[in-house]
Amino acid sequence: MLKLTPRFTGTLPDDLPACFTQMYQQTPTLTRLFLARGIQSDQDLDYGLSALLPAQGLSDVDEAVTLMDEAIEAQRRILIVGDFDCDGATSTALMMRILSQMGAVVDFVVPDRFKYGYGLTPEIVQLGIEQYRPDMIITVDNGISSHEGVDKAIANGIKVIITDHHLTTKSKPNAHAVVNPNQLGCSFESKALVGVGVAFYLLGRLAKYRREAGRSTAQVSRYLDLVALGTIADVGVLDHNNRILVNHGLAAIRAGRCSLGILALLELAGRDYQKMSVQDFGFVIGPRINAAGRMDNMRIGIECLMADDMSDAKRLAFELDKLNKERRYVEGEMREQADEILRQLQPNSDRSQAQTTDEQSDDSLKQQAESFTDKAQPRSLILYQDNWHQGVIGIVAGRLKESHYRPAIVFAPADDTQLDGQDAIKGSARSIPGIHIRDAIERIAESHPELITHFGGHAMAAGLTLKRKDFKAFAEAFELQMQSVEASVFEEQQFTDGQLLAEDFSLQFVEALTQNHIWGHGFVPPQFDGVFDVVQARILKDKHLKLSLKYPGVMYPIDAIWFNYDPKKWDYRAQQVHVLFELSINEWQGNQNIQLMVKDVAVTQISP
Repeated sequence: MLKLTPRFTGTLPDDLPACFTQMYQQTPTLTRLFLARGIQSDQDLDYGLSALLPAQGLSDVDEAVTLMDEAIEAQRRILIVGDFDCDGATSTALMMRILSQMGAVVDFVVPDRFKYGYGLTPEIVQLGIEQYRPDMIITVDNGISSHEGVDKAIANGIKVIITDHHLTTKSKPNAHAVVNPNQLGCSFESKALVGVGVAFYLLGRLAKYRREAGRSTAQVSRYLDLVALGTIADVGVLDHNNRILVNHGLAAIRAGRCSLGILALLELAGRDYQKMSVQDFGFVIGPRINAAGRMDNMRIGIECLMADDMSDAKRLAFELDKLNKERRYVEGEMREQADEILRQLQPNSDRSQAQTTDEQSDDSLKQQAESFTDKAQPRSLILYQDNWHQGVIGIVAGRLKESHYRPAIVFAPADDTQLDGQDAIKGSARSIPGIHIRDAIERIAESHPELITHFGGHAMAAGLTLKRKDFKAFAEAFELQMQSVEASVFEEQQFTDGQLLAEDFSLQFVEALTQNHIWGHGFVPPQFDGVFDVVQARILKDKHLKLSLKYPGVMYPIDAIWFNYDPKKWDYRAQQVHVLFELSINEWQGNQNIQLMVKDVAVTQISP
């Protein structure tokens, strides 16, 4: 049998809140799912826009509104400074659409990650001055750590409004207004807003202010499709407030009331917008938008989201799709190299072999070997190669984190033409539950101030810059910190929401589960387990296991698919299996049927 940890540990109906009595009688499994995710009242399931937290809880929001309103009325030039990921792209597109409708003189610039780095740097301010001569700069999805850039803008007579969501333990920049729920002293109840969520709140407040003043305004809620996309693509925690935003954005897309760029990207990927899912944000649209910032310039992604003509939207979507294919190719090469490095850095491997792989002319592999081969059980994966692509390191770090269940930080040169010891390398970090990656990096910055040039991020993802010569010292300092963490943190648990009732194996239940509720980071998708009889099994394309299963009380066979199955866990003689799975609906030639998406299998009985 599989070793699984139950998400709900209470007893029903004894532990049932009174408000859920009727729901439990109708859908006991769904009720159990909600209780396991901390839902304790009907209000937690109210997804009406009126249930959103009020904007006045955001520090400086009214100061920002006043400044923006004055700039619009005086026709002062406003420059939006965005970020080069999907959250930054949706934030920028949202700002551009709403401010333009209000009559603002507005343009945008997105830092080229390969030239200017992240955030409102002095170099970006100078670029903005030279190209746009702004009277006001508004950042989206960045700026909370941009002290030098803010000071340069103010010194040039430019008013600055920061909108951001990244964590900080430092004092805020000397901007005219800083709107960030995660800044020190902000009382906004939800700390889970991503950059586009913060922009939505600010613009909604501005729209209300201008409407009450009898001035030109806009309906900000019309663009919740952008808010939903940015929230999911940036892996925002789906607390109640974010679930409301995503729910309405998803509904708008399913109704076709959304960005033409989103529709074009869905069509290109062969997805029906009327059956759009939350997962499509993260696996279909998000990667294609992100590819612009990773491989070229995010302006393409922003222009796609802002397109008002379908032919333009399709042309830009095609460009994004090409960039995404290029990104996948580069990522694949880097992952192969990373896997090879990790194989060679196993405790029992030959150290000299690790030093000479691919006949490297530099000491990057040697540094890694020295950092890791002395550790019997390394608790972090920290890798660097001179030929790695800065735009893809975050994805590779995420893949390594998932496959090895360790915090992973992947570095690449800031400039691949400058590879001396004093030159900068940039890292992208991804973490596991129990390791707050940004705080871990900050502790190193405090104990070893000479190592880290810049850093920032969240609990699960962060970015940082080092000098190339300091890679080994940083890797050792980070690993030392991980060695002090409780060992159980690095032991991955498989969670289950328990067994299903026979009546749950119905299209009606699966549709209610997948279409009517928002599942994702912080509100994890349901995952069930059960013991099934094996009716039929076959291997597809030498790597996928297709099963036909029988469940007690269910009168028809149930389809199941295990993508990239583990041959070590399968026995062709299996008669009975314990399966961990997610529920889905498979549609083929107009017919729909339930399909189990297998996550793990244990063979419990074989034929003699």
